Amino acid sequence: MAVTMIALYKEPADREKFEKHYFDTHIPLVKKIPGLQKVEVSRFTGKDAPYYLMATLYFNNKEERKAGLSSPEGQATNADLVNFATPDSVTIAFTEII
Repeated sequence: MAVTMIALYKEPADREKFEKHYFDTHIPLVKKIPGLQKVEVSRFTGKDAPYYLMATLYFNNKEERKAGLSSPEGQATNADLVNFATPDSVTIAFTEII
């Protein structure tokens, strides 16, 4: 069963700085995660949106997701988070596609 990891980011203090690091550094790191099938980034719209961006990472199954996220590439991606976001500004969720 296909699964995802979703990262929900709250509005950053500096959008330009956030997006520069996110798209120029973080997403290239994400794309190196073993087993990753696809990554999608969505921007929320509307003044009352609870989040700013959402990244959805797709994997074939839980085992590949677990292996990919715990790999050196997955760990490097996780370690990069502090370079553009505070720990309380991101929510991580795991899903099964039904």
